[in-house]
Amino acid sequence: MKQDERKCDLCQAGDNVKSYEVPPASGISILVCDTCLAQIDRKAELDSNHWKCLSDAMWSEVPGVQIVAWRMLHRLKHESWAMDNLDMMYLDDEALALAKATGDHENDAAVELHRDCNGQVLQSGDTVVLTKSLDVKGSTLNAKMGTVVKNIRLVENNTEQIEGKIEGQVIVILTKYVRKQGS
Repeated sequence: MKQDERKCDLCQAGDNVKSYEVPPASGISILVCDTCLAQIDRKAELDSNHWKCLSDAMWSEVPGVQIVAWRMLHRLKHESWAMDNLDMMYLDDEALALAKATGDHENDAAVELHRDCNGQVLQSGDTVVLTKSLDVKGSTLNAKMGTVVKNIRLVENNTEQIEGKIEGQVIVILTKYVRKQGS
């Protein structure tokens, strides 16, 4: 298959499609677009309209597609159409065991993202402004309210913290004390 003919196995989008190994490390992989991947990995808010594509994808004969469709439908089970699809969907015992293996089906659609004091989503590389003067622990540095911090980094596994450089020092800053510049 040519590169330009590759499509997302879930939503059929043709842009930026890449291989995704279906966890747990089972050797099963599918092709997914950036939009699907970000939502599968909980790096973007779950868009229920985007996932209506599962009404078709869930009938795929590819086990990896079935597993991901089942997990995503469970994350969307507050939507009536998703519950209807789950009621109709069939997985053989092996695929069902793999689908349940990560426990992802027990989680809701909630996504934890780094957000500033106004609720704006922060991303690595963003520029933020301090909304409060902060004393930096272990240092004599006092970061004044209004200080601009460029090119921030997100602290992995802690959505309440970012890293930024102030006066040449890399410090950890609580997201509740920053405002994304331009918001």
